[in-house]
Amino acid sequence: MSTVLVIGAGGVSSVCVHKMAMNADIFGDIHLASRTKSKCDSIAASVKERTGQDVATYEIDAEEVPAMVNLIRKVGPSLVVNLALPYQDLPIMDACLEAGVSYLDTANYEPKDEARFEYHWQWAYHDRFKDAGLMALLGSGFDPGVTSVFTMWLKKHKLKTIRQLDILDCNGGDHGQAFATNFNPEINIREVTAPARHWENGEFVETPAMGKKVEFDFEAVGPKNMYMMYHEELESLAKFNPEMERARFWMTFGDEYIKHLTVLQNVGMTRIDPVKYQGKEIIPLQFLAAVLPKPESLGETTKGNTNIGVIATGEALDGSGEKTFYINNICSHEAAYEETGNQAVSYTTGVPAMIGSAMMVTGKWTGEGVFNMEEMDPDPFMDMLNAHGLPWQVKELDGPVDF
Repeated sequence: MSTVLVIGAGGVSSVCVHKMAMNADIFGDIHLASRTKSKCDSIAASVKERTGQDVATYEIDAEEVPAMVNLIRKVGPSLVVNLALPYQDLPIMDACLEAGVSYLDTANYEPKDEARFEYHWQWAYHDRFKDAGLMALLGSGFDPGVTSVFTMWLKKHKLKTIRQLDILDCNGGDHGQAFATNFNPEINIREVTAPARHWENGEFVETPAMGKKVEFDFEAVGPKNMYMMYHEELESLAKFNPEMERARFWMTFGDEYIKHLTVLQNVGMTRIDPVKYQGKEIIPLQFLAAVLPKPESLGETTKGNTNIGVIATGEALDGSGEKTFYINNICSHEAAYEETGNQAVSYTTGVPAMIGSAMMVTGKWTGEGVFNMEEMDPDPFMDMLNAHGLPWQVKELDGPVDF
């Protein structure tokens, strides 16, 4: 059994800590810290009620490296699980290096003043982690995370090469709110309003945000409009699959979401540069995030399913020519809430965070340096998805997708 320290107390953290407590044979001693200790205490109380397991809680500013180092040394974990905001990735990595502990996150670093998700800041830490004999695993959520593992599982078991790749993220849930985001509002809106980028013929091609829309019929959800946008796993997938001709990421949004977001953009509420208000500087998007419903509050009212997966076309392993496979997971918002008290968007990220942590603390995934999910053996991770609430299915399609 291992000792882990989880940073962050949102919906994803709640799911991850609940699932860790349900696997006490792997995670014997769980510690949880965030800027707001009361949120940690609330998660700990739910975990105690649902599983009988104790979770120790702390108050910490993850951007204060000395304080983080002191907390890590106090707790003595074998792994720090970063489920805080992407802006905090680098200071937490710095603290892990100084304290001598391995690291895992679910989303790559981005600076506060620019909506730019890129791995190069974290990849630059590779030699430092290697020299320290430590492992850092990046992006162990669903997308990135499971979608990367899905891709590499197909490449290990079905396809010799991947020519075209499409990642399809559908949230078919209805939370009954006029406008709300199913994960951190600030991060969600920064992602959606940033220019779209996709991989094509050896380079990223940038297009206007939400500029390409197609309809797709998702199992257990139905037809939904999905929009091409940039997501960080495209960068790592392109790096570790250099033969890919094209890779795209798609996410569904309802008409009401698009309408409200358009208005908020038009009036300046999605800006990330500071503005003066009553003598103080505020960030409009941070203010908006503060007044929107908290994602962790949506679990009880959200009904429906998510459907997230990968469609890959390439040369078949068995030499039978080009084939196309679709591998995906369908997750029920209601079932996720019943098990952990959180809706499925948090669930589909929190469970893979637990599984990635289990891969590291059990030694099934090892290494010294900074690694992406694509570099690891997909099989044990895929086995745990089936066993811990995110079962997957794979089927062969008639041919490449044309959209």
